[in-house]
Amino acid sequence: MGRPNFVLMMADDMGYGDFGVFSEGRVRTPFLDSMIGESVCLSQNYTGSPVCSPSRAAMLTGRYPIRTGAVTPQETLGYDRIALREKTLGDVFKAKGYATGLIGKWHNGALDPRYHPNARGFDEFVGFRGGWADYWDYNMDRNGTMVPSDGTYMTDVLAAEAADFIDRHSDEPFFLSVMFNAPHTPLHAPQKYVTPYIEAGFSVDVAIVYAMIEVMDRGVEQISEALRRNGLAEDTVFMFTCDNGPAFGVRWDHVPPGGDGDTTRFNCGLNGAKGSVLEGGVRVPMVMRWPSGVNAGVENHQLVHFIDWLPTFIEMAGIEAIDGMRPLDGVSVLPQLRGEEPTSEPRRFWQFNGYSPVGESNAAVRDGDWKLVRPALPLEPATDEGRRLAEEYVLLDIAYKYEPEKVTEIRRWPEPERVIEDPPRPVLYNIADDPLEERDLAEQEPQRAARMLNDLENWFEEVETERRTIPDDERIGV
Repeated sequence: MGRPNFVLMMADDMGYGDFGVFSEGRVRTPFLDSMIGESVCLSQNYTGSPVCSPSRAAMLTGRYPIRTGAVTPQETLGYDRIALREKTLGDVFKAKGYATGLIGKWHNGALDPRYHPNARGFDEFVGFRGGWADYWDYNMDRNGTMVPSDGTYMTDVLAAEAADFIDRHSDEPFFLSVMFNAPHTPLHAPQKYVTPYIEAGFSVDVAIVYAMIEVMDRGVEQISEALRRNGLAEDTVFMFTCDNGPAFGVRWDHVPPGGDGDTTRFNCGLNGAKGSVLEGGVRVPMVMRWPSGVNAGVENHQLVHFIDWLPTFIEMAGIEAIDGMRPLDGVSVLPQLRGEEPTSEPRRFWQFNGYSPVGESNAAVRDGDWKLVRPALPLEPATDEGRRLAEEYVLLDIAYKYEPEKVTEIRRWPEPERVIEDPPRPVLYNIADDPLEERDLAEQEPQRAARMLNDLENWFEEVETERRTIPDDERIGV
């Protein structure tokens, strides 16, 4: 067996309840459902963050996103950027002789050419560099050249580009990342896919979300067929996951005609959604098919975090780390994917808020079956000037999305001072017994809660201290 190929596919804002097999038939995803029988299906796959940019940074680097500088999706402020001293999986596999490609959403350095995917280890890039794009009227970045839309639905374009990449590189090892935009807003889908969901009684907003996912399912099938057509399916690691949990609301400028901006939908009862470190925000599906490397039709219940995938890919490929890589936070989970019991259960951490990180808010640690959560604080601007700056940023962000040529560099500004209230006491869950996070056990387990809080505080201090060493010409929000 030679070196495997890799196709890593990632949806945007999709949860467990957005798979047909888990949704009790609410949404149609026949191909993804069929993959489960051919794959290892992970029931405890955790993202790097409850929002896109830092979550993707964790997958790309094998390191906690705060360390890398990618702390929020706020690209016009530069908070989405992975520091230049970090090595990405593109860098690793390119250095080891793989053809590397990234198709779709980047969002780890939208507005500075130093952070373009072609400069971060990816030989080929076709997609968009920011947080979202119109599905019909878009400008596609093709290795730094902007090409206007021809009117083809974006999800179909991304799938076709991925299949073409496989066709062109079928005679050499490759690592292809396919980062779909769906079902992230704006809510756009071909009407023929939307109508059946409307007729089934779903709201306009949810019907469009489900239609977007159904089209993406067909795209995943198209990419899989390219592997089979080229005789590559047997020894290709073929994976599908999501960057964070489902979004249950639509920004005011993305509400579709006839909609109300509410995309709340079934997610298997998990607590929380996008933006929250509760299970609904960070626990997402992962199916991985690799016929020559792992057994098919296996459900794996062991915890895996996005930081674990880069070291796992390295072991799968039988390659070594490259010069300049900073210490990885993750560990290879290949043995447990092959059915072995893990030798240890490392702790895993999350934290997210707008602007630079605040450790007292929306943070969590998982240690074995136990999870400690620091609830999210409002973190509102403390002054009128701060509110004005925050509102100005939102307008700038919208201008960037619709007219990116008007934003030539990130906005360097003083962060709005925020009101940081005394945080409420943390809550403690036993995820094995209470996966829906309904029973707080902090009072019954005070020593465990205190120890885990101390672990969380120490972790945050460590990663935030490292973030602050990012060179001044890159560093934002300090």
